[in-house]
Amino acid sequence: MRLRNVTGSREMIAENEYVVHDETTMKGKWQEFFGNDNPIHAEIGMGKGTFIMEMAMLHPEINYIGIEKYSSVLIRAIEKRKEHPELNNLFFIRMDAEYITDVFAEDEISYIYLNFSDPWPKDRHAKRRLTSVQFLARYHTILKKEGGIQFKTDNVPLFDFSVESAKEAGWPIIAITRDLHASEYVEGNIMTEYEKKFSGLGNKICMMRLTYPK
Repeated sequence: MRLRNVTGSREMIAENEYVVHDETTMKGKWQEFFGNDNPIHAEIGMGKGTFIMEMAMLHPEINYIGIEKYSSVLIRAIEKRKEHPELNNLFFIRMDAEYITDVFAEDEISYIYLNFSDPWPKDRHAKRRLTSVQFLARYHTILKKEGGIQFKTDNVPLFDFSVESAKEAGWPIIAITRDLHASEYVEGNIMTEYEKKFSGLGNKICMMRLTYPK
């Protein structure tokens, strides 16, 4: 996917009140940051923020953190966020997910969403995929014991890889479908930008939910 550069996006992000700028200093202090004991859910690779914005509006009893490494994409999410100044349960971080354990402490996150992640199609880049064994190990560190992960994609090879990664890493798969919109799991499903686009093109959406390994 080619991303269009947005002139001045880094500067705008650096000054924005909805972005946490010193994220590593917040490790172990996110509950204090939000000012409550509500569970914290994170979307890694949130894109333009459609999914996490709607989740935050639907669930004020949950705190949300959207993580995005591309400034040109994050700035679009910020623009959406400005339209809802009443939301006090949603903030963003601009960072590479590789460093997620530098930002969140053990047992600090209750749930993780991975939506239409970069497939990194070349075999030599497999460990960069957000559903790789390497990334699952990072999630294992920051998730609460009752936590879990939801993953959605229209990329079948990536989905196959992700299923095998989950099995290899010992994460129980508690829900799985290769056609989400025709399945029992569609009720309550919140669509992302890509989900709307790809399903509109006739692509089937794959989804699986993992629970924390016991």
